Parts: sequence; C-alpha cells; structure tokens
Amino acid sequence: MKADAPSNGSGDAPDEAALNIRRIRSMLAIMFLLMTVYALYFGRDFFMPVILAFLLALTLTPIVRFLRKRGVPESISATLLVLFSVGFMTTAGYLLSGPAIDLINNAPTIGQQVSEKLNHLRRPFEKFMKISEQIGAMTEPTQEPGVSKVVVAQSGILSQAAGSVLSGVTSITIVFVLSLFLLASGTMFYEKIVQSFTRMSEKKRALRVVYDVEREISRYLLTVSLINAGLGVAIGLGLWALGMPNPMLWGAAAALLNFLPYIGALTNMLMVGVIALISFDSLAYAMLAPAFVLLCNIVEGQFVTPMVVGRRLEINSVAIFIAIAFWSWMWGFVGALMAVPLLVIVKVFCDHFDGLANIGNFLSAQQSAVEDEEDEDGDPAEDKAKIAA
Repeated sequence: MKADAPSNGSGDAPDEAALNIRRIRSMLAIMFLLMTVYALYFGRDFFMPVILAFLLALTLTPIVRFLRKRGVPESISATLLVLFSVGFMTTAGYLLSGPAIDLINNAPTIGQQVSEKLNHLRRPFEKFMKISEQIGAMTEPTQEPGVSKVVVAQSGILSQAAGSVLSGVTSITIVFVLSLFLLASGTMFYEKIVQSFTRMSEKKRALRVVYDVEREISRYLLTVSLINAGLGVAIGLGLWALGMPNPMLWGAAAALLNFLPYIGALTNMLMVGVIALISFDSLAYAMLAPAFVLLCNIVEGQFVTPMVVGRRLEINSVAIFIAIAFWSWMWGFVGALMAVPLLVIVKVFCDHFDGLANIGNFLSAQQSAVEDEEDEDGDPAEDKAKIAA
C-alpha cells in the first residue's frame, strides 16, 4: 500500500490567500489609522474648529427641531441661537476675565500663603529637600573658565500673544459660522449622505441610521450641557453662601470642567480648596467649600446624570481616561473637553452597525455587561422573544 503524499494541493491555497488578504487589510487599517492621527495632529488648526462646529450644531439641533415644529424656519432659529451663543460667551468671558486675570497674577502670592498655612506639614520633609538640593548642586556641571553660555533670543511676548489672539478669534469665527450653516441647512446634509447610495433599501437604512445617531447624540449633548450648567449654578450659589471670593468664577469653572469626568471635578475641588485655605482663618471652615463641591459632583454624577441621560450611553472609565489623554495630547485642553462627547459619538455609531458592535461593547460601561448577564439568567422564552424582536 502506498503512503499518501503530503497535501500541497489546491485545498491549502484558498486558506493561505484568505490569510494574506486579512493581513493586508490589517496593515491597511493600521496605516489608515496612523495617517488619520498624523493629519489630526498637524492639521489641528483646521480640524479642531470644524469638529467644534459640528458638536455645537448637534447640541443646538433639538432646539431647532422643536422650533421648526412650531412654525419657525430653520434659518431664523439657527441665526437666533448662534447669536445668543455668541452673546452669552462674550458676556461670560468679559465678566469672568477680570477675576481670572487677578487669580493668575496673584498665583505667586497665593502659593506663598498656602505654603505658610501648611508650613507645619512641610517640616518633616525639609531635611529631604535640603539633601536633594545638595545632590542637584553636586551634579550640576561646572562652567569652565573662558567659556560663556549662549542664550538664544526668544521672539517677543507681545507678538506671540497677538498671534495667539488672532488664531483664537479666527477659530471661534469658523466655529460659529459653520455651525450656523449646519443648523440652517436642515436635513440637506443628511440627504446628501443618503443620495450616495444606489439601492432603495440601502437609502432607507442609511437614513434611519443617520437620524437615529443624530437624534441620540444631539439629545445627549444638549442634556449634558444643561446638567453642567445647572451644576455650575448650584456650586456658584453654594460658594457664595459660604463667603468664597469670586463664586461665579468657580461655578463657571465647575460647569466647564465637568465635561472632563473625574479629572474636571477633582481639579475644580482642589482649586476651590486652595482659595478657601487662604481666604478663611479656620481650617475646618475652609474645608467646607471643597466638600460642598465634592458633594455637588457626587449628586450630579451618581443620581442626576444617570436618571436624566440614562445608563445606555455610559462609557467605561478606562476608555474615558484613554480618550482624555489622547485628545489632550492631540489638541490640548480643548481636545480634552471634546474627548467624552466624541467618545459617545463613536459608541452610538458603533451600536448601529453589526460589524462595529465589539467596539461599542468595549466602550460601554460595566452596567451593560451586568444587564446582559441578567438577561442570560432570565426566562429563555423571554430571551427568544427579545432576539426575535
């Protein structure tokens, strides 16, 4: 009996070809991702105001839709909303600029006062600080005689400030003008997306997905913005009742920083604690201000937002920290503020496509996994009915 020859036939060829195709697709996906990150990083002056305009338009879309049902044309409602946004931001910036500039100018004095208040806590560490200073002096290279240091002259501070102001004004103008066109155009933008498909079934599915994503994201952004505004008002009034200086500034900071989950609340609480420490004589009374800020953030994060927004759009903490770190590296503080809204957009988009369901599941909070386990432990007939639906 003859032994079977090793199989080198056509059966292995399709598997190898499919494997090569998968490898090529993976490499192309990685290259596309790297090129996208490269474009976003070096094209931040273009992409950042454009994305901000889309986020602002999505935030104001529910109001435009509500007024359209009452007979108000989209162009009129969009113009009024954008003008109101510009006026509100201009007024808020003007009112808060004075206390913010004073706080920045008095930063060295504030640091010295805090150091004096906490001087007794630093005494155990003074010996270690002196040792580190001596080590730093020993390791510093000595300058040889006859060798002079060369200092490169920096460009003028005024010219840098003027360039930054001009760039900021240009970006803000782009944000509001583009958001005005997006709001005033109504459904034209979505119609253009649908027209790119050929089959009627694909058009219907694309239209349903586009409207569902737009509706969920716009409601989320508007709701979260209103919740953050309410949080800022509550913190501002509470700090005013406690006698904190510039309570309006800290309320506005709380509303803005609350777009950064965990990090924003902690930052605002620390800043309020530092100012309260130098503003009040009693240490126990000074701790009331940061404690009140912490209480407001706990109530907002654990009760108000889950009850109003719902837990379906909750994002897991790991994804939030990664997104904040990534976008803050890309676009600084503005990018960090946009990190969570962009993450929610990605999650909602992934939930509407079966091929991206794994990404949406990864971005979901632990609560969704718990609900899935409860569904698996439930009635099998009920589960089959849900799957069939």
